[in-house]
Amino acid sequence: MFDKATILHADLDAFYASVEQRDDPALRGRPVIVGGGVVLAASYQAKACGVRTAMSGRAAREVCPEAIVVEPRMSAYSQASKAVFEVFEQTTPIVEGLSIDEAFLDVSGLGKVSGTPVEIATQLRKDVLDQVGLAITVGVARTKFLAKVASGVAKPDGLLVVPPAGELDFLHPLPVERLWGVGPVTAEKLRDRGITTVGQVAQIDESALVVMLGRGSGRHLHALAHNRDPRPVQVGRRRRSMGAQRALGRKKRSMDDLDAMLIGLVDKLGRRLRTGSRVCRTVVLRMRFGDFARATRSHTLAEATAQTGAILLAARGLLSTAAPMIELRGLTLIGISLGNLDDDSAIQLALPFERPQVSALDLTIDSVRERFGSTALTPAVLLGRDPGVSVPLLPD
Repeated sequence: MFDKATILHADLDAFYASVEQRDDPALRGRPVIVGGGVVLAASYQAKACGVRTAMSGRAAREVCPEAIVVEPRMSAYSQASKAVFEVFEQTTPIVEGLSIDEAFLDVSGLGKVSGTPVEIATQLRKDVLDQVGLAITVGVARTKFLAKVASGVAKPDGLLVVPPAGELDFLHPLPVERLWGVGPVTAEKLRDRGITTVGQVAQIDESALVVMLGRGSGRHLHALAHNRDPRPVQVGRRRRSMGAQRALGRKKRSMDDLDAMLIGLVDKLGRRLRTGSRVCRTVVLRMRFGDFARATRSHTLAEATAQTGAILLAARGLLSTAAPMIELRGLTLIGISLGNLDDDSAIQLALPFERPQVSALDLTIDSVRERFGSTALTPAVLLGRDPGVSVPLLPD
C-alpha cells in the first residue's frame, strides 16, 4: 500500500488573503493583511515584509506600512473552502480534511481512470484555480508526513513530488522544524545540542532521543526522521481534540477581561461538542506570553462531559493557577483545547436513560441558537465586548 508515492497533501496558499485578492482585483499583487487589531492572515507580499499571523496590527503596519488592511469575511472563506473540497472529492473519494484549507488525498488505484499521481496533482491544481479562483500547492509522496513536508517546501503555488527512492535525500537536509511536533521549545532543545537538520535527528538512537525529549516525542521524531509513517488517508476521521483561541496583541488585559474571553471560548467549544455529539475528558489552557514563549496547563475531569459549566469550571481553575505568570510576563494569546474526545453515544450505552454529560440548560440554549441564530443568546459578561472572530471549521 505504501510502496508508491500516491498520497497528496493539498494546501491553499495564504487562504484568507488569497480570497480577498481574488474578490477584489485592486488587492492583487499587493501586501494584504486580514484583521486590523491582530493579524489573522497575510498575503505573501505582506509576509515578505515580515508580517506574520497573530502579530498585532500595529506591529504589522510598522514592518509593512504600505499594506492594505481588510476586515475578515468568514462567510466568504467558508464558501471558498466548500468549493475547494468539492474539487477534492471530484478527484478521489478518499479525502481526509485537516482544516478548511488543506487535506490529504489518496489517489492509489486511479491510474487507469485519471493518470499518474503527478498528472492527478497537476489537474487538481488546475481545477482549483479554474473553478474556485485560488492557487493551491500540492506535495506528493509515499507517506502523509512526507507529502505535507513536500507541500510546505513547494509553497507558494507549487507542485513537488518526492519519489520513494529519493525520500531521505530530500528529507534529511531540511531543518528540524520541518518534523511534525517540533515547535519552538523542542527545536531549541535540539539546536542547543547542535542538532539542526532532520538528518542529524535520524543519526541519533531512539533511546537517546527518548532521554532528550521524553518517550512520546523521542519515538515520534525518530520514526519521522526515517519517514516511517504508516497512517492511511482516512475518510471521515473524527478529531481527537478541538480548540479555540484569541490573539490579544500587546495590550495589557485584566484578569476579568481574560475570564470573559475564557467564557466566550468555552461557550463556543461546548456547543461544538454537543453539535458533534461528543464529550471530552481533558481541558487544556494554552498561553503565549509577551516574550513569545508558550505554556500550557491541563486538567483531566473525573467524567467525560459536554457541559459548558463543567468545562468552564476546569478552565477557570487553570487560569487562576497561571495568574502570577500572566501578570509577570503579559499575555498575547489565550486558548482552550478539549482532549480525550469520545462519541456521546459511547457514554450513553452505559446510561441508556440518562445523559448526565449534557445539561438541560445547555440543550435549551443550543435549541434557541439553532432556531434564532448563534447570537440570540449571549453570556451576560460578554455583552458589549468584542466577541473575537469565529473562524470557519471542518465538521467535528
